Amino acid sequence: MNRAAAWSSLIASAALLLAGCGNVPGVPDYTYFRMPPVASLPVSPEPVFVTPIVVGLFAADGLYADRALVYANNPEGTELHQYHYQLWTDPPTRLLQRRLKVELREAEIAPFVTDELAASQAAIRISGQIMRFERVPTVSGGYLASVVMKLRADRPDGTPQTDEIYRADVEAVDNRLISTTEALFAASDQIFAEFHADLLESEKREHAR
Repeated sequence: MNRAAAWSSLIASAALLLAGCGNVPGVPDYTYFRMPPVASLPVSPEPVFVTPIVVGLFAADGLYADRALVYANNPEGTELHQYHYQLWTDPPTRLLQRRLKVELREAEIAPFVTDELAASQAAIRISGQIMRFERVPTVSGGYLASVVMKLRADRPDGTPQTDEIYRADVEAVDNRLISTTEALFAASDQIFAEFHADLLESEKREHAR
């Protein structure tokens, strides 16, 4: 076999090998999880705030800033890992921002609720930080969705109106991963309901002065 023929044979073999790599059995597909439908907060008979509400992009450090789902190896949650092929459609920082924005908008507590407004315009500005958002095994063999968030609302003058850390745990209905994702947002909705109540109470105290 001459050199040209040898090169042609080598190139053809490499092409076949690369083509075969695209169909290697046993390689898992990526799975993407969306948010379930948002929960409903109590609707105010009339707007409680006279200025708009701006919900900013949530902050998160380390694992919680990524799209990969996070899980713990033990009930204490002392050792955390990320799934390799199970991802959120967007980072939790964006998903939770959108969820809170929609829930507050549908609760009709302000003239309008948005995620974007000029800094020069007076508004109640809400910021959030994800401190825990993970799947945790239980001693009974099931799974718990554990969520911790810091939520803060600032008045138009920049002073804090409310600033609290909220925690919620919701047990998944079964051991499927999608059930845990639903439980994570159910826990988030519990937190948002507490934050909504605190926000209304803080405004009531503001007007009572």
